[in-house]
Amino acid sequence: MLVGCPCLLCVDSVLCPRGDSALEEVVKEVVDHRRLERPLAPGLVVTAEPVGSCATLVTERIVRTAPDILDRQLAYVLRCTILLDCINMAPEAGKVTPKDTEYVTALESRFSDLPPRAVVFDTLQRAKFDVSGLTIEQMLRKDLKVLSGEDILLAISAVYLRLEDLLARPGLKEGLEKFCQGGGYGVLVVMTISFIQESQPFRQLAVYSPHCDLRESVSRALEESETPSLQLTPMDSPDSEIAAYHQGNGQASRKKVLPVVRDFLKAREAGRSDTAVICQGWLTGLRAPRGGQEEEEDGEEAVHDEEVCLPPTPMNSLVEGCPLDGGLPKLSQEAILERFDKMAAEAPAVDSSDS
Repeated sequence: MLVGCPCLLCVDSVLCPRGDSALEEVVKEVVDHRRLERPLAPGLVVTAEPVGSCATLVTERIVRTAPDILDRQLAYVLRCTILLDCINMAPEAGKVTPKDTEYVTALESRFSDLPPRAVVFDTLQRAKFDVSGLTIEQMLRKDLKVLSGEDILLAISAVYLRLEDLLARPGLKEGLEKFCQGGGYGVLVVMTISFIQESQPFRQLAVYSPHCDLRESVSRALEESETPSLQLTPMDSPDSEIAAYHQGNGQASRKKVLPVVRDFLKAREAGRSDTAVICQGWLTGLRAPRGGQEEEEDGEEAVHDEEVCLPPTPMNSLVEGCPLDGGLPKLSQEAILERFDKMAAEAPAVDSSDS
């Protein structure tokens, strides 16, 4: 073991946020439940399996390698996360896999007094879908992914209400415009989800951009997608810059739509003309083509969680106030590395002759 060498393990992500990119060199292991987005560094230990919840892979690791640390509190947290991610283990939701079921059952077998699944899921689901205290911008930031192409940032937000309700919100157009301008996004895809019954997802989708060619191109790529087929049918929209759709395929979650949008960006870059004209709207959503060395190997674009200030806790949430109401802790990569150095200095020296 090398004393003083910092090591990080990324869970539920293969990329550090842009602000923490300097930490990628000390990432030694990745655990994720999505397909890899780009070639990773040689020697990096990777666990990537298409399960419904990344917490399932964490549970598997604990059960197999460190069962002594698994107490009731940890089992409760892991099980809650898996139940929420897998829509209470309902097959019709298209999320749960056999491995998710295996490890939820294992936790329940070891701790038989855990609360009923339905009680846990219903409580968490109500809190997750409570957007009553949020503005339009906060709803869009709440669950946001950003894809980075050669000259464009494309945002995909999951919003937890019916699209009709979102489109009817006062100040919708201004909120969308402010959100995209603030983040420099050329296109915004909004994927809404609600539930017809307890575990049957009802999905709708909207594409917003003031750039008519981008809006129409992204919409066409989603309409024509075959893997998966989203089964989109147009619905009324309050503005010409917003394309709105009912999504017939309720099992096509954002995780399954991301590759469709990624392929669109690749195809666009391959056929992009430098003389292309943006017909209207601001230009901050489009980035100048990168010169020199590519930011990502093999032309792969990054998919990352956007760094944003957390929205305030809704007034009718499960708790009164939140420790993060004042924003994220003031934590920088320099502070993390400084902490590693301090830990290394405090650690007892290891005699190489003992190894």
